[in-house]
Amino acid sequence: MNRKDVRRVLVGVGVGTLAAAALVVEAGPAAAAVPGLVRVTATSATSSADSRTITATCPATSPTLLSAGYELNGALGDVVVDDLQLHAGSVTVVAYEADPYLPNWTLTAYAICADPPPNLVRLTAAGASSSSDFKSLVLDCGTDALLGAGFALGNATGEAVVDDLRPSGTPLLAPVTATFDAYEADPDYLPNWNVSAYATCADPLPGLVRRSATSALNDSSDFKNVTASCEAGEVLVGSGYETNGGGGEVVVDDYRPNGNATTAPTAVTVGAYEEDATNNNWTIGAYAICATA
Repeated sequence: MNRKDVRRVLVGVGVGTLAAAALVVEAGPAAAAVPGLVRVTATSATSSADSRTITATCPATSPTLLSAGYELNGALGDVVVDDLQLHAGSVTVVAYEADPYLPNWTLTAYAICADPPPNLVRLTAAGASSSSDFKSLVLDCGTDALLGAGFALGNATGEAVVDDLRPSGTPLLAPVTATFDAYEADPDYLPNWNVSAYATCADPLPGLVRRSATSALNDSSDFKNVTASCEAGEVLVGSGYETNGGGGEVVVDDYRPNGNATTAPTAVTVGAYEEDATNNNWTIGAYAICATA
């Protein structure tokens, strides 16, 4: 399946800037820290089933979901994450095999949880359904700052990939929007499909910035990974990723924040495989949304 990145300008139906929200205001004092910040996980059973669904739930001591991630083990580019659904206190991840794949594989969901930040808002929006090869959505936090983002692909079931989950902004500035770009993995996929998007927004946390890292461009390796890290005195509250040159042929296999149930995260690692062999050079980028520890 050969792709050309020029398709990014051929957006058509389903591209736009959307902001629709169910507002949840949760009181909490501004502070020079993110109280209760932890990473929790949940992992599916190991099997060769065609799909997996797993939910990671925030603990009672850190009840609010800020952002999320996932990890596929044993998939090697043959499994696509279809949904990264953000809820008030949990994240649900759904993955499908892109093609029939016999080896066993697992799916892990990561939830970044904390005490509720001031004036938390959860945005959701759904793009138009069509059979277009490429779709894009933008969610805008307005005067708030973006903390986390997620997505759901409707009626794709492994036949489309989220190429970009990109927080806006420049280095050292807090992001306010999230851009979601998705391609059909198979250009012969005829049914209509769509992209839904999730964003967690709140008053800017102390010291909130966006940091980034990008893999090398000068090779067409089958697998690449890169880590974006917060600096000393900072913690990770959210993240994102971006592929360039993949055009639907690259699958983000790992979107993994570090940390654990007692230690705040400080970095995110993004790893990607070619879903089908391509001679194009491509890169994978990781974004870390960091705040004062």
